[in-house]
Amino acid sequence: MKFGIFYELQLARPWSPDSEWELYHNALAQLELADGLGYDHAWVVEHHFLEEYSHSPAPEVFLGAASQRTKNIRLGHGIVQLTTSHPAKVAERVAALDILSNGRVEFGMGESASVTELEPFDISFEEKREIWEDAVRCVIPMFADGGVAYSGPRFNFPLRNVLPKPRQKPHPPLWMACSQLETIAYAGRRGLGALGFQFVSADAAHAWVHAYYNAILRRLEPLADYRTNPNIALVSLFMCADTDEEARAQADGATFFQFCLRYYSASRDRKRPAPGEIDMWQEYSAWKRANPVAAETALSGGLIGSPETLRRKLRKFETSNIDQVILLNQAGRNRHEDICASLELFAQEVMPEFHANIPAHEEWKTRVLSGDIELDEIDTEPFKQRFGAKAVTL
Repeated sequence: MKFGIFYELQLARPWSPDSEWELYHNALAQLELADGLGYDHAWVVEHHFLEEYSHSPAPEVFLGAASQRTKNIRLGHGIVQLTTSHPAKVAERVAALDILSNGRVEFGMGESASVTELEPFDISFEEKREIWEDAVRCVIPMFADGGVAYSGPRFNFPLRNVLPKPRQKPHPPLWMACSQLETIAYAGRRGLGALGFQFVSADAAHAWVHAYYNAILRRLEPLADYRTNPNIALVSLFMCADTDEEARAQADGATFFQFCLRYYSASRDRKRPAPGEIDMWQEYSAWKRANPVAAETALSGGLIGSPETLRRKLRKFETSNIDQVILLNQAGRNRHEDICASLELFAQEVMPEFHANIPAHEEWKTRVLSGDIELDEIDTEPFKQRFGAKAVTL
């Protein structure tokens, strides 16, 4: 398996005048460290107006800075919101970043899953999938040489040459956000890499890997003329320390991440709080006090523990044949020093074993895609729950 690191750029209250400055510069230092340690990918989200949960509205700016501080790590948009950004501007920014990074961009695309974000852009939940699909059809031809014109149900673009062009040809690898597990099969049908932002078991991952590849092989319907990207990456809560107890003590922000995720993805019919009306850290702290068993259970999930604990969990997860585990380390009030130490210990004690198995996995994938290995059609109905049994519940 490959390993990525994941940034929402979370910032729990209270905030000082320097809080966001420290957040951004610490995250860049962590990413630079991860590059030197041999991590494969860094994924940065695009979110708007989600106080404390994410202060990352301009990932292309952050990744542009990262491109000048790193040499090898792949720089992933995880994701660009195609519902709230015009396809031409997206193509321009992705291509410019690909040039600056010497061809290291991974282009993840998504819709947004929160009315808090969509409503200010006059986008409804009901129309976001249609807008996203039309934006994909519109943006892909813009990476090719020469001019392009497009006319679709949502976007009409006159003949123009969208510049610059990306370093990678015909375009950077394409991914889509899979906020709901069933979207993984949809990503396969569209020939896109699946970015799974869930917290699932190895058994669930196994079922969805089968659904994904069977969709690619038996039901492929690309939205446009692009190079398919058969890849599955799943997010996991993460903290590595010498003992399980130390790792859990340092990973409190992991459950804050889940708490905020559930809060902002709750019923779209409820009233949105006014800016500053809700202190998410206070709400989270109150929840922990009222639900100590659930809070402790949530910390026992994911990849939080000693190197031996993480090796044991990853060996089981590896049997599902996912391509990448994306490690969620920067969350809540997790300390910069602990995050860096965690990245270093994991890279030294855990990552080499699983990096060594990448050639065998790639051979398996080649045989699956060529038809030499036929995957069973597994019933995914038992595995549609977005959050696992150990996840935070509200």
